[in-house]
Amino acid sequence: MNDPAELADTSCGFIALVGAPNAGKSTLLNSLVGTKVSIVTHKAQTTRSQVRGVLTLDAAQLVFIDTPGVFAPKRRLERAMVDNAWGGAGDADIVAFIVDAGRGISPEIEPLIEGLGNIRQPKVLILNKIDQVQREKLLELSRELNERLRFEATFMLSALKGDGVRDFIDWCVAHIPPGPWHFPEDHLTDLTMAITAAEVTREKLFLRVHDEIPYNATVETESFKIQKDGSYKIDQVVYVTRDSHKKIVLGAGGQTIKAIGAEARKELMDMYEVPIHLFLFVKVREKWADDPERYREMGLDYPHGKK
Repeated sequence: MNDPAELADTSCGFIALVGAPNAGKSTLLNSLVGTKVSIVTHKAQTTRSQVRGVLTLDAAQLVFIDTPGVFAPKRRLERAMVDNAWGGAGDADIVAFIVDAGRGISPEIEPLIEGLGNIRQPKVLILNKIDQVQREKLLELSRELNERLRFEATFMLSALKGDGVRDFIDWCVAHIPPGPWHFPEDHLTDLTMAITAAEVTREKLFLRVHDEIPYNATVETESFKIQKDGSYKIDQVVYVTRDSHKKIVLGAGGQTIKAIGAEARKELMDMYEVPIHLFLFVKVREKWADDPERYREMGLDYPHGKK
């Protein structure tokens, strides 16, 4: 069988998913790829760096880039996330602007509209969560946004339910450039297994204690070993910035961290289809958000200057 990268009739394109926090970018990425590759929570700014989901259809390969939500950054980590989002958009073949149709043209997307006006790549508009909005409002929102930016196409869909997602995929297949594939046919994401495991645990952490600790808590996989029996032994550390946050994550008698570990272990077993031995530890690292090494591990550039 020929290597797909050697075939002259293949095509491959990078599509950046850009939007405000909680516009549904991660949910859309998972729907596009057909499996979970990006964590999803109701906590804003969960995605910190670019996550690539790969969809290969016949001779076409679509590489969707889930970028961090673009917002007004106040801290160094937030500045790195926003820089990462705009970098992903600037490097893509197509930029998809995802708007929460229920929120419409809110103040938080105004900087996005301005920034997208400076990007040369073809842009498409995606109105997400259409199941929550009346048709008349959708049409009016589409008209207003198309008057402000030049979009090649407009899609109305529900990433959560999958409605309209296939239309967007078909359009991307027809508009990506010819060229070799960047990933093997069975590749779904560019994340390593160790990073994916850390992201799953971070999702469970935020879902359980999202009201009590800031989003700058993080999870790192310190060890990922494949055992002789085929099972995976995973050691992870949850880093928080204060002792009070450590107590919250641990919970009374360690019940909270046990529950987080049980939920993460179950999802990882479903993902990898092997027994998982997951060990979680909680440590305080006050200045982790100012450590360049932590940024490199998250795939972010370290912004110098003000915090």
